[in-house]
Amino acid sequence: MNTKPGKVSTRSIGSFLLGIALFANCASSQTAKSAVRISLDDAVQMAIQHNHVLLAARNTVQQSEAEEVTANLRPNPALTVDWEYLPFFTPSSFTADYLHDSSEADFGLSYLFERGHKRQRRLQAAKDITAVTRSQVADNERQLTFQVATLFFNAQLAESTLSLAQQDLKSFQQTVDIGEREFKTGGISENDYLKIQLQLLQYQSDLEQAQAAREQSLSDLRQLLGYESVSADYDVEASFDYQPMKLGLEELQLKALQDRPDLRAAQQGVTAAGSQFALAKADGKQDVTGAFTYSHVNSINTGTVLVSVPLAFFNRNQGEIARTKLAITQAQELQFAANGQVLTDVKDAYEGFRSDDRVVLLYLSRYLAVAQKSRDISEYSYHRGATALLDFLDSERTYRSVQLAYRQSLAAYLLGLEQVREAVGTRTLP
Repeated sequence: MNTKPGKVSTRSIGSFLLGIALFANCASSQTAKSAVRISLDDAVQMAIQHNHVLLAARNTVQQSEAEEVTANLRPNPALTVDWEYLPFFTPSSFTADYLHDSSEADFGLSYLFERGHKRQRRLQAAKDITAVTRSQVADNERQLTFQVATLFFNAQLAESTLSLAQQDLKSFQQTVDIGEREFKTGGISENDYLKIQLQLLQYQSDLEQAQAAREQSLSDLRQLLGYESVSADYDVEASFDYQPMKLGLEELQLKALQDRPDLRAAQQGVTAAGSQFALAKADGKQDVTGAFTYSHVNSINTGTVLVSVPLAFFNRNQGEIARTKLAITQAQELQFAANGQVLTDVKDAYEGFRSDDRVVLLYLSRYLAVAQKSRDISEYSYHRGATALLDFLDSERTYRSVQLAYRQSLAAYLLGLEQVREAVGTRTLP
């Protein structure tokens, strides 16, 4: 069929729009394929390598190692030089004979000899502090790993909730379409049709909230991973499934006592306190200053040996010795507290994990299937006039709430498993 000049046929417009739609769909598919998806292990490694707060904490270890260098330094020798009886006010007397016969020149070298192995004690104390700092940074990594896991599972929950909202909206849209046809043919009343439309609003709101939750969770996770280390269009791994784990409490507690870095830091704190006590006692030892001075006096060359030792009548560093000795007891009490906290953390995490596990199994073994079957029966019956509209809408709401509750329980279970890992201090569980 020919068209008039200057006009475009309806078929041409349809083909053009179809082409645009196909191109947009291909572009969207290509973008989805190019988006980076990361697993939980990938996220943890990225955070450990790029998280700026953790990198700042690691810098404290390097600072502590630099303090070890300072602690191991020896005292500097001192050089003294003087030339006395120079005739500045009678310049004519500045002769070689006068300088040789009538002036006095002294060149001295002195050195402080530390007693009580002070340098060795300082170095050991600095090394022990570095060990504590290193364990504290490792504990920062442990806490960061749990924070990453929390946000990762939040993102997975948001993804799953978004997928559920899309499915529910699509499914209920079909119900709305059927209701519209029935209303137009007189199969249902206008009031019933309006109730169906109002129910659609809930599904649309759920979809919007799920999309916002997804974007926010991915944004928060990106901050922990190191904002610059991951592209803006990244996504988390899609798998969001139940992972059965059989864990024993006693074995977990034993491994926690071996692996928890905060407990190790508390134990090293006792050692560091002992090193400070030993250093305080060493500082109570009086150092000796030795000096040798060469003198030229009235054409005579002489040498002087000087030894200086403070008399420790009053200050023998008694206060610092007493303080550091008490600090050992303090560090021991903190170690006992950390030991008990570790066992408590493992116990609490283990019991929470077991409870979450039982709840998820309830859904998997029974209630997901029950909700699905109830919804299918109600939908089948409603479309054939055997079930009232309110009963059908109620079954839809029940199905949605059960599915959403299951996903939340699954996220709580996975997070509970990660909390056990955090309490134990390792992601490799026995």
